[in-house]
Amino acid sequence: MKKIWIIGSGHFGLNALRILSGNNEKRHFVLVDPVRKNLEQPNCTLEQADGAAFLAQHLYPGSEPDWIIPALPVHLAAEWCLLRMGREQLWRISLPEIKPLLPNPVRGEAGDIYVSHATFRCPDDCAEPRRTCTVTGKSRKQNMFDILKDIRFPLFQSLVIRSFQLAPGVGGYAPGQLFELLNQVKNARNDLLISTACRCHGVVTGLRRFECAPPFTHAA
Repeated sequence: MKKIWIIGSGHFGLNALRILSGNNEKRHFVLVDPVRKNLEQPNCTLEQADGAAFLAQHLYPGSEPDWIIPALPVHLAAEWCLLRMGREQLWRISLPEIKPLLPNPVRGEAGDIYVSHATFRCPDDCAEPRRTCTVTGKSRKQNMFDILKDIRFPLFQSLVIRSFQLAPGVGGYAPGQLFELLNQVKNARNDLLISTACRCHGVVTGLRRFECAPPFTHAA
């Protein structure tokens, strides 16, 4: 039986639960959300907790699920790295001026940059075709995860987790991808652009390791 952790039970999280529990494959779901009323869902394990904190506490080799579905309004992969390494070893930094390199960039409240090939809200059941947009029928010149991986900016290293489509409109990644990301962060020699992306959308966060910080930067 496959284990799937859905981190966040808002619109996208409940949509993922509905779609993935509606077919014949046997799956066990863990639904995580800090708001109790959002957890009133049948046929799954309910965890009232902050999503990133739950992941930091429970995700270790040997105890991992088959898939993790990030469905909350923060960059889960980046927040997990921050919590696992601790504030004295890794912290957020302002992103460099990479917006001109990206399609339709929007800066979020926490300083992350959200990017998309679309200028409209995609349908909830988008099948993410390999080469064309479901809505417009136009060709997609390059996958978003490749665009973010190929960013070249002085003194920054770009690390990307690809989100794979588990069903139409539902994306997630395997825990091994997070473990690999954490190892890459620990071994980085430059500041970091940490991204999660599917073919069409993505989010970018700026991070810095203690060993890469200029003198007194973190203390300030």
